[in-house]
Amino acid sequence: MNKTRIAALIIIILSFIFAAILYPMMPSKVASHWNSQGQVDGYMSKFWGLFLMPFLSLAMFLLFIFLPHIDPLKKNYKDFRSYYEGLILLMIAFLFYVYLLTIFWNMEARFSMIQMLVPAFAVLFFYCGLLIEKVKRNWFVGIKTPWTLSSDKVWDKTHKLGGQLFKAAAVICLIGLFAGQWAIWFTIVPVLIFTIYIYIYSYLEYRKEKKI
Repeated sequence: MNKTRIAALIIIILSFIFAAILYPMMPSKVASHWNSQGQVDGYMSKFWGLFLMPFLSLAMFLLFIFLPHIDPLKKNYKDFRSYYEGLILLMIAFLFYVYLLTIFWNMEARFSMIQMLVPAFAVLFFYCGLLIEKVKRNWFVGIKTPWTLSSDKVWDKTHKLGGQLFKAAAVICLIGLFAGQWAIWFTIVPVLIFTIYIYIYSYLEYRKEKKI
């Protein structure tokens, strides 16, 4: 197991340790969901409030390891392996950060949950932009449309643009730090718009290639 996966596994183990240690200190119902205004609108039992994220992180970790082995285009992973491994660590770290915020909130700390998540999403979007620029055609990672999966050329052009747009989304996301209750929109809207644009772009590039 490489160092990146070991680091991710250590984070997962820490989350289970935190859950076990903090279990006696938590209320019987744990705040677990916040709306777009940063207000709590969902609760879980103490057990699931503390252990759901560690279990989810472990499941995601195992899934990331498993997927390349069943991908019909698994040979292409070698061209972006380091970025893929980085994504595993980043996703586990992201979930751990969200988990810590949830714990702090339930221990009576008060802050804007949405604005605290903004920098984490910005880092995630920016890294996804880096990954997307490097990823080669496969069935599980990247911008998978019928047209990118049908052509290496369309795949490469779409992912080059997609990487730039995801980096731009990361920068726009940071505006949310100063946007108060509107922070969530600077996180979601750019990604939605760019995703739709990329989807259409891949179709147009495929049509253009077939006309040549």
